[in-house]
Amino acid sequence: MCKRIFCVVMGLSLLACTPGGLVLDPERSAEMAGSAREASTQPTPPLMSEAALKPPGARPEAADVAELAVLSALANEERPGADRARDASRQSAAVLRFFGVTPGMTVLDLYSGGGYYTEILSRLVGPKGRVVAHNNTPYLRFAGAELATRYAGGRGPNVEQLIAENNALSLPAATFDVVLMTNVYHDVYLVDEQNGWARIDAPKMLATILASMRPGAVLGVVDHVAAPGSSLEQAAALHRIDPGQIRRDLLAAGFVLDGESDVLRNPGDDGSRPVFDPDVRGHTNQVVLRFRRPR
Repeated sequence: MCKRIFCVVMGLSLLACTPGGLVLDPERSAEMAGSAREASTQPTPPLMSEAALKPPGARPEAADVAELAVLSALANEERPGADRARDASRQSAAVLRFFGVTPGMTVLDLYSGGGYYTEILSRLVGPKGRVVAHNNTPYLRFAGAELATRYAGGRGPNVEQLIAENNALSLPAATFDVVLMTNVYHDVYLVDEQNGWARIDAPKMLATILASMRPGAVLGVVDHVAAPGSSLEQAAALHRIDPGQIRRDLLAAGFVLDGESDVLRNPGDDGSRPVFDPDVRGHTNQVVLRFRRPR
């Protein structure tokens, strides 16, 4: 992958790329962070930070360097327009703040698909951080065109693409500060041999993930909610999952549940329709869970 200078915003200072190297532009940085903060507080439902969890409340004014880094990564002008159009529905600023992703971290984006979150993570962790973007063959078929554009011309120089099929995932031990699974956990129970999706050995996969995380590291899970008590067959058919199933699986695997956010909650979605149904697509009720590897 071609190397290029990677520009990131840290706190209220912008590292601007110039022929002479990296220079600070605090005024531009403050402007970007301010506009991002203003934009991020307007969508409905409102963005919420870690201080506004169960029950939901008003999002406080961004007041710390970590939150400003998230907002500034989202405000980066090099992000594709298609990504920006998805920001409001994904509430990615609040999600990443809740999971505690900060500059300098090493992050695994598991089943990263077309790379929406991978790109934000790349800009957020910055040149001292690293992102591993995992996919398998079915995901490559599904998102190949988007990925080709995503990484064209050396974009994302701190991103390493990892291709591993179901049940063949191998990860370095005690490496990751955060592992992200966004709208993919339900696929643990999907079986589609015709399209190359083998049944996943969930305990094996979770053990591999746990061992790859540093003590105290975060596993962040976002997924479409199915009705309580829904079967695993329904999870595969609807591309949804009962949050109780996620909790049971991860607690049994040795993770500790550390928090839950209502930022993507939509009580108007009853969880009975497939997520690709036009009436609910982009507006599903989603659970946001934060687990940790014990210290």
